[in-house]
Order: sequence, then C-alpha cells, then structure tokens
Amino acid sequence: MTAASLSKILRDRYRIVLVESEDIGTVGVGEATIPMIRLYNQVLELDEDTFIRETQATFKLGIEFVNWGQLGQRYIHGFGTFGQDVWTVDFHHYWLRMWLAGKAPDLERYSINRMACRSGKFMRAASDMPNSPLSQIVHAFHFDAGLYAKFLRRYAEARGVKRIEGKISQVLKRDSDGFITGVRMEDGRTELGDLFIDCSGFRGLLIEQALNTGYDDWTHWLPCDRAMAVPCSHGGAFTPYTRSTAHRAGWQWRIPLQHRIGNGHVYCSQFVSDDEAVATLLGNLDGTPSAEPRPLRFVTGKRRKIWNRNVIAVGLSSGFLEPLESTSIHLIQSAIAKIVTFFPDEGFSQPDIDEFNAQMDFEFTRIRDFIILHYKLNQRVDSPFWTACREMEVPESLNKRIALYKSHGRIFREANELFSEVGWLQVMHGQGLTPASHHPLASLYSEEEVLDFLGNVENTISKCVDVMPRHEDYIAKHCAAPKM
Repeated sequence: MTAASLSKILRDRYRIVLVESEDIGTVGVGEATIPMIRLYNQVLELDEDTFIRETQATFKLGIEFVNWGQLGQRYIHGFGTFGQDVWTVDFHHYWLRMWLAGKAPDLERYSINRMACRSGKFMRAASDMPNSPLSQIVHAFHFDAGLYAKFLRRYAEARGVKRIEGKISQVLKRDSDGFITGVRMEDGRTELGDLFIDCSGFRGLLIEQALNTGYDDWTHWLPCDRAMAVPCSHGGAFTPYTRSTAHRAGWQWRIPLQHRIGNGHVYCSQFVSDDEAVATLLGNLDGTPSAEPRPLRFVTGKRRKIWNRNVIAVGLSSGFLEPLESTSIHLIQSAIAKIVTFFPDEGFSQPDIDEFNAQMDFEFTRIRDFIILHYKLNQRVDSPFWTACREMEVPESLNKRIALYKSHGRIFREANELFSEVGWLQVMHGQGLTPASHHPLASLYSEEEVLDFLGNVENTISKCVDVMPRHEDYIAKHCAAPKM
C-alpha cells in the first residue's frame, strides 16, 4: 500500500525501492475494511469493479456483533448516518426520548445500512437521488489481502518502483546520529536510502531491532493475545457485513469473500488453551476448512515513536490493535496520508516528526478506547474472562465518554478521531448501556410530532431497502470475480 501510493503521489521524482521476500509469511488477517479504504483506492484512481474482481472482494455495510452484550444478543454497527437531522439536536436524541418511553422501535430501524444488512441487500449510493436514503448508503469491502497486495505490487512496479526479492541481513547506521543509511541483503547486495518505511510486521526490523524505539503494552485493557485463522468454503449467507461472535474467552470473525470465507478466533491464552481455541473455531465454520488453522501471537499496543530518526513504521511494525472493528488496514492508510503531509526534506525537522507522532498517538489511542468499549460493556456472566473485562479499570478518556452518555445520551467526537458519534452510539446502545434521560431540548416538540417524524424516517428506509437488489445479485451483475 505504501509503495503504490507513493509511486502515484511522488510522480517519479524520488527513487522508491521495495525490499521484500516471498519466504517471509504475512499475517493476512486484515481482510475487512472500513469506508476510508475507498478514498485510498480513489487516490490511486483504481476502478472499483476491477479492484473487486482482482481481490475476490465483496461489499461491506457494517459489522454484526453476536453475544457481546449478553448471550443470544446481537446488533450491527453500520456505516453511515442515522435518520435525518432537521431540528434542534441530533436525530438520536428524538429517537432516545421515544425509546426510553417505550414508544419507538430499536435504533437500527433508522439506518439504511443496518436494515440492508438484515435483508442481505446491497447497492452503491444513488448519487442521482440526493433526498433519498438510497443516496446515504456507505460501503467498504471484504477482500483477499494477499491478492490485494499482489495487485498493488503490480501497480507500483508499473509506476517505477524497483522491487528487490530477498532478506535483509544487516542494517547500516550512521555513527554520528544513529540514522539508518542502508540495508545489506543476505546475498551481499546493499541498498542505500534517505527515508526508510518499516513494513516488517511485528518484528519491527528497523524501528525496533535497529533503533530500539520501545513499545507501549496495552494488554491490561485488551487482554486477547493470540489468534487462530482458517479459510473455509462457502456454506452460509453471502452477507454484506462482517460478523464478530463472542466466545468464552475471545471472539471469532467471519469475513465472506467471493471465493471463500475468512475465519479467525481471537482469544486470551490466560483463559483458554490453544487446542480449545482451535476446537471452537472449527466448530463454528460455515463450510469445510480449506487449510490448517494458523496460529498468531501478538501484544496489543503501539510503538512509542512511529517515526524515529529517518524510519517510519507502517502497519504491524507501528503497533497492533486487534481486528475487532477492522481498523488495521485503515491505520496503514492513515500513516501513509500523514507521511505525505509531513514528507521530509534532507534535514528531517524534529518538530515535523514530533507532530506526526502526536497525531498517530491520538489516532491509536482513540481507536484503542473504542475497542476497549466493546469489552467493558459486556454483561456476560458465563465465564471469568468476560467478568474480568467488565470489572477492569479503563482509560479515563473512555470513562468520561461512558459517563456522558449515561447522563443524557450525549456523544461528542474529538477532533478528527476515526469513529463518529454514530459509531459510539451503536456500540453503547447495542451492548445495553442505557442513558438516564434524553437531551432536554428533544422535548421542544410534542410527542405526536416526534413520533410522526420517526415513523416517516422508518417507513422511507423500509421502502428503499425493499427496492435494493440482493448482495450476491449485485456482485454477479457488476463485478463477479473469475472462479478460483
């Protein structure tokens, strides 16, 4: 992703060398995305249908969470907006007023993305219908990360990126200031450079092994430390959403692609064994597994400096937040965008580097809090793991958000953090956090006016979903991939 985007943006003005080895495996679990990936593809001027065919992709309207509140409960965190803002306060306050009074249905009835998920429907937003909920559909993708990487490699090489196959045996540093000057390959070749992007995964070959940058461990808030991943054949619904199902000591992802379903079980090794985790994973597949389960070990957290000297860590070398809300690929995209914003000259200005790190710290910590929220708000009493998560102390920044919502349903987005008020609303409500009251100004209108307003929104969305095609039919018509 980094090589492809820089080859497009830098327009042959800089020499870009991509060093990688086919012998080094990739984690390959980042197959679900959020809508920002569309901006990345647009910057590269990728045709969306071609991209979908090349990566065996499907469309994604949100994430379904199963058993995260109580056993048997489920809700969807859908992309996009809710309802229609026409009066004094945000839409959800009018809904909350009626819902607390027992006079309104659940929140999802006012989201076209969520109602389309429930019906297995999909279409791209209808830009020619600006006053219709059909223009508010927001989508992302499920795709094969390996195929996407190969697709972007071809893209980068076609725009002048030099790719070197091989493993790095030595990192060369300047004695005077510790800046990296080059890397030596196992076959003796040496590649020199000015700016180095470390995409070496958990090992952090440059950012950590060479520069000893340090790592902030967040496992006291996000205790899952292992995963088992396995693909399987199609056997269930061709859903336009990711599914996350909470198990006894972790959770399982289900990501439907055109040629297979990606599955994985993220779990805490203190509460469940590897064998039990594998058994849980294999016992909850839609189809026949097409490979042996692959183990992964990780420590949730982030590098203390994502940019250190002349090295910038991108991807897993910068940190790891479990893929619960599909943010891993977004954090790659965000780092690339900030590299462009703070692109250095030969002087490597420290104030620029400090601001880059401050912005990445902000993004990581706000996403961290959002993921912790899912664990903290569970109401399960069936296992010690979920009890420990519910009773754990959480960051004060998260405590404040929870308290603010519990009072009058208020939610505020801070600066340019990733998740909007609507995202926080869906998780807090979906997992059973109920405010004591609604915003007082939601009572400026009569109950009859508010109920009529809510009813019109609900009925309009229902009619729109009725005319949408089924997800698999839309793909078959516009962007079906060749059979593999």
